[in-house]
Amino acid sequence: MGQSFHPEQVAVLVVEDDALLRAEAVDLCIEAGFTTHEARTADQAIRVLEHHPEIRVLFTDIEMEGSMDGLKLAHAVRERWPPVAILITSGRRMVTQADLPENGLFFAKPYPPDDIVAALNAIAARIAP
Repeated sequence: MGQSFHPEQVAVLVVEDDALLRAEAVDLCIEAGFTTHEARTADQAIRVLEHHPEIRVLFTDIEMEGSMDGLKLAHAVRERWPPVAILITSGRRMVTQADLPENGLFFAKPYPPDDIVAALNAIAARIAP
């Protein structure tokens, strides 16, 4: 059982419009050992995903500028890149499971960093080669 995995084999895309919060989330992912990319808007996130097929986790805020919010981004990613795991966060909006794409996880801000790392590790263990 106890499948071994290496976090650096799993790439995470952090999407957050607030620079400080984005930096904190990126640092959290890097410190947990994950390869990490970042974007400020959903439009940038789509471009990053197009150029980095190794990304396996989307970690996005809901409220952001641009053509779509984080929920719409999450649904678009689920449709276009089905293998990508999705973590959604917000400090202003509460969502129900029905709002989330299939297998999406929601974390209210301020989220406990350990909960995010645990979710990332669970995803990594499930998808690691």
